[in-house]
Amino acid sequence: MKKYLKEFDKLVKIFVTLRSKNGCMWDKEQTYESLVKHLLLEAQEVKQAVKNKDIENLEEELGDILLQVVFYAQIAKENKDFNIAGVIEKLNKKLIRRHPHIFGNYKVGNIKDIEIMWEKAKEKEKALKKM
Repeated sequence: MKKYLKEFDKLVKIFVTLRSKNGCMWDKEQTYESLVKHLLLEAQEVKQAVKNKDIENLEEELGDILLQVVFYAQIAKENKDFNIAGVIEKLNKKLIRRHPHIFGNYKVGNIKDIEIMWEKAKEKEKALKKM
């Protein structure tokens, strides 16, 4: 198994343990709402690492963002809302759908064409969700 898959699986299992009956009291009481402030703080720390060109810290801060994603997904799994596999599957589908110039037959001439295409795809997705 690729190392990143092994490590990702380990991360998911860590959150299962942290939120289990014998897990961490703090982690077990977190909710979608209580985690928002932490997610926003971590995003700011990523921004600062990029601004400072601090690549070592950027790696750590991106890990903290990933922590938030897996934490939210574990709460969702417990609530029977969704799970991390669904998050990844939806992201994969979105990336393919929004890159028809790579994964389809759509032709682009420049970056502006790509930006226009991306926005059109987003608008179409929003319209479909409203139906």
